[in-house]
Amino acid sequence: MPGSLAETDLPRRGLLRLLSLAGTVIAGAELVGDRSEFPAGGPLDVGSVSELANFNQQLWRIFAMATAKQAVYPLVTQQLAQLVDRLKRTHRAATRQALCELTCDLFQLAGEVFFDNDQYTSAAHCYTLAAQAAREAGARDMWACALTRHAFISVYEQQFADTVPMLASAAELAAKGDSALSTRHWVSAVQAEVAAGLGDLSACERALERAEQVRGLGSESQTGGWLRFDGSRLPEQRGTCYTLLGKPDLAERSLQAALSTSVSLRRRGSVLVDLANVGVMRRDVEQTVSYATAAMDLTEQSGSGVIARKLAGLNQELSSHRHDAHLLRLSEDISARLSVERSPL
Repeated sequence: MPGSLAETDLPRRGLLRLLSLAGTVIAGAELVGDRSEFPAGGPLDVGSVSELANFNQQLWRIFAMATAKQAVYPLVTQQLAQLVDRLKRTHRAATRQALCELTCDLFQLAGEVFFDNDQYTSAAHCYTLAAQAAREAGARDMWACALTRHAFISVYEQQFADTVPMLASAAELAAKGDSALSTRHWVSAVQAEVAAGLGDLSACERALERAEQVRGLGSESQTGGWLRFDGSRLPEQRGTCYTLLGKPDLAERSLQAALSTSVSLRRRGSVLVDLANVGVMRRDVEQTVSYATAAMDLTEQSGSGVIARKLAGLNQELSSHRHDAHLLRLSEDISARLSVERSPL
């Protein structure tokens, strides 16, 4: 598969040890000493922490630009090891808080890498550790984003009801966070998709309206790292919602609008699968085959588990249309593509 890291990634056993150590270090932060003993405005190793923060940002940029998202994995694990080691050896409260925020940031990125590689258990573990680090740092917006990413796993597994409590917690945290950030709007966008999955059109549209309010925020509303929601994804998210709700005309209008913009391979593939689903709803064989084939090509280019997961969902929809020779062949092609063994991280 493209982006395979079979020869260059850290041994999985080593990664599991790192995750376990990180959990212990974060959970034991309160045991380091009474925070009242630490000088609140004491000297902070600004240069070192700033370098770590800059490298985190660089890793997010690499992730965003990479065709195969797995390519960033070795660098992420190396940086995580540094952050965990620094946390283990740091006793000053201000430094610990800054490092917890950076650790939360990077665990969210690690979770994104696993999520894209269709390794949801590892992604969930990373998001859980991200939430713990954010809670330790008192960073409500980061905490809300970690919960939202965790909830998104269940969205992709079509377990919509399971996400409701977690997203409610994320929304509550975001409401108490920085009003200049787009956190609450991103939570609303995900809540809209959950409402659509549960068949609640009115709740979905209310959530989408809340998400649309992100357009009234300034350029500093997102960080480019752990928070990247600026409203540019709303057309495709709206299209996904209407696809789930079985409204092909509304879905296609939003999805075509999304395709007219510059989007990543992963996002483009997701939109193409939704358009193929619109074809299924309309019983338009040509549309279904055309868009699904294009999505399969992008899966091969990117190695993205996100597109593959959506193609698997499309294949389930095709199961009731096996009387059509073209759709039967499409279903067989999808199954053949998805059966190619993915390289675990």
